[in-house]
Amino acid sequence: MVSEAHSISIDNCRLLLRPHRCYSSKGFRPISTTKMSTSMTTEYYQFGPHKIDPKQVFYSTNLSYATVNLRPVHLGHVLVCPRREVKRLIDLSADETSDLWLTAKKVGGQLESFYMATSLTFTIQDGPRAGQSVPHVHVHIIPRKEGDFEKNDEIYDAIDEREKELKRKLDLDEERRDRSMEEMAQEADGYRLLFS
Repeated sequence: MVSEAHSISIDNCRLLLRPHRCYSSKGFRPISTTKMSTSMTTEYYQFGPHKIDPKQVFYSTNLSYATVNLRPVHLGHVLVCPRREVKRLIDLSADETSDLWLTAKKVGGQLESFYMATSLTFTIQDGPRAGQSVPHVHVHIIPRKEGDFEKNDEIYDAIDEREKELKRKLDLDEERRDRSMEEMAQEADGYRLLFS
């Protein structure tokens, strides 16, 4: 059954959603499958110790995926991660490194255009001493506009603070309550349209 398209609002931006359809290799695909005792299958992406619901993922390749952020510091703040759980950038294969950055470039370009931004911040915190709270390589992508932070480099302080907040919490389920699954899924649905 095909449903009608409808629009949603994400942080004062209106998006037109098309009816659900299957996505090609350029769309999202789960990385892991877990069999449950009830014979149901749950699929998810791995992000360090966290399981990311496919509803949060809006773009993927064979080696990388892009997901909405649990605690965004700014409108459009997303993450691009390798599918394989890898703690440090140096541990990525050449193909994974290339794919991660090509994915980040593509995602960043689409979000910059979508938010009518004029710049992008790409950042990686590579290792715990650099502020990495989740032991899985990930690129933060943040669309930027003039005046979005009083001082340009304050964005790094904001990212560091969010990472520190995550690190202070031990209960993974409690961490996941920051934004609701519905809110993150709605945002991912809107971004998914940028790649269809």
